[in-house]
Amino acid sequence: MPSTSPFKPIALLAALGLCCTAAMAQMKVGVVYSATGPTALVGIPQKNSVPLLPKKIGDLTVEYIGLDDASDPTQTVNNVRKLLAEQHIDALIGPSGSPNAMGVIQFIADAGVPMLAPVGTAAVVQPMDEQKKWVFKTTQNDEIIGAALFDHMARTGIKTLGYIGMADPYGENWFRVASELAAKHGIQIIANERFARTDSSVVGQTLKLVGANPDAVLVGAAGGPSVLPEISLVDKGYKGKIYQTHGAALPAFIKLGGKKVEGTIMAASLMLVLPEIADSNPSKKLATEYIDAYKKLNGEAPATFGANVYDAGLLLANAVPKAEKAGKPGTAAFRSALRDALEQTKELVGTQGVYNMTPQDHSGFDERGRELITIQDGQFRLLK
Repeated sequence: MPSTSPFKPIALLAALGLCCTAAMAQMKVGVVYSATGPTALVGIPQKNSVPLLPKKIGDLTVEYIGLDDASDPTQTVNNVRKLLAEQHIDALIGPSGSPNAMGVIQFIADAGVPMLAPVGTAAVVQPMDEQKKWVFKTTQNDEIIGAALFDHMARTGIKTLGYIGMADPYGENWFRVASELAAKHGIQIIANERFARTDSSVVGQTLKLVGANPDAVLVGAAGGPSVLPEISLVDKGYKGKIYQTHGAALPAFIKLGGKKVEGTIMAASLMLVLPEIADSNPSKKLATEYIDAYKKLNGEAPATFGANVYDAGLLLANAVPKAEKAGKPGTAAFRSALRDALEQTKELVGTQGVYNMTPQDHSGFDERGRELITIQDGQFRLLK
């Protein structure tokens, strides 16, 4: 577990002018998060997790340069271009939002700098191409989460489904995944609606969903906006099952939704139900350590989105020593080797699962990276 203390021996020696040149070698990592704006429920725990990232990897000290994009994709681009041009970063962690991440892939690829994206949509790494090969995703791909949801739907007799998702890459990719899995399981999607991340009402979309009367509704949204369609459905008298993606996996979902989100079904991180997870799970110990360190630093438990940034630090710590053999930080050789080393990650235990990257899979999670969860008595519980 990385220390949360800012008083590192290496920093003290540097301040006294006593540190040798080799020990002073430094790697710069940019971090872009949405600490304000509509995506803040995702971005705040990510920002708060940055102090927990490793300050030293091998012989390198690591400087993290954090910038808030205020949930604005245009500001994300400006931040990333600034980090590349002025700070000459060797890697980027972030941004928080799926549209924001999609908007900077070109700049990251052109600069030859690896990006560790803690976002929901798999579109940042799928389909793989010459630009997306520079992106690594620290959340479960939609297909892994979706498979658990649709298996449950099929087992419980769901035949018709309504879908409502955000009008952005997250919502669109989830509709693609839902369409494929619905066809596989003999489930018919009979309603398909969208809403903007900043919308304060989805009454029109809700009335269409209720009018179609599907057996269940799947909400494809992330952060605070994931609550809105569910509350609206309940208010309009919908009685079917409501499924959510891992984008709703945060304590604020229950706080905002209250009794109206009771019985929600989602597939998400083991962090939501850690006391119920077997000690044999490879991620339980690490997830517990992360949560404890976050609580000590911030006075409250993190949402799972913060763990996605923490895992980015674990991936870098694993890959950097291999990249150092090819060149020094700040060079194209180091950054290219870092990308290659990230792609070769094998059986690396993270807070939410185990990473196995390949040239085709830059997320690397398997079924160990999800749990089927419901909300019972105002708490996340394993669905049994």
